[in-house]
Amino acid sequence: MPDEIISMQDMGVIFSVTDPMGIHRESVSVELTKEDPGAIGRSSSGVVQITVPETGTIEEFCQRLQTELEALGYTTQELDEDEDEE
Repeated sequence: MPDEIISMQDMGVIFSVTDPMGIHRESVSVELTKEDPGAIGRSSSGVVQITVPETGTIEEFCQRLQTELEALGYTTQELDEDEDEE
């Protein structure tokens, strides 16, 4: 598979950032193709729109993703102790 297309592994890394922020997966739209410099935004309907860059690693991009999502007002959600036990 060409490197210009995102993989399921890429999506897993992206979800490792968005899930703890309480962003529902159906509210995340990721472009299938990678394109520099990458982009992170939110549509008027509240959908988080992501374009993964071609250069750099997905882990590097996800550090940027977390920072930019925090700038948009998202925060990491703390689990209740009851949820941890389930």
